[in-house]
Amino acid sequence: MQTVTKKNLATVISKKLKIHPNQAKKIIQAFLDEITDTLSKGDRLEFRDFGIFEIVQRKQKIGRNPKNAQVPIIIPARKAVKFTAGKKLKKLVEEEKQVAAI
Repeated sequence: MQTVTKKNLATVISKKLKIHPNQAKKIIQAFLDEITDTLSKGDRLEFRDFGIFEIVQRKQKIGRNPKNAQVPIIIPARKAVKFTAGKKLKKLVEEEKQVAAI
């Protein structure tokens, strides 16, 4: 398994679309900025077959310090971004997992 960076992604997209890598980087950045803006407004993003990004409210909970389990730590309530994979993405990931197990 490897890490794919924005630069790697821009290179792959630029080759597929036959555009300059800098143009691909700008398109990717504009896409990410739009996702960020939409989520910061509290809106939900849905990409069919890929997945859903949405803001959820995490409840306050009590955690424990692993070094001293007697001391409770209060973890405050907060908002978080949740991603739920779509059917097509789930299927592709499951197929890849099965191939790797063989």
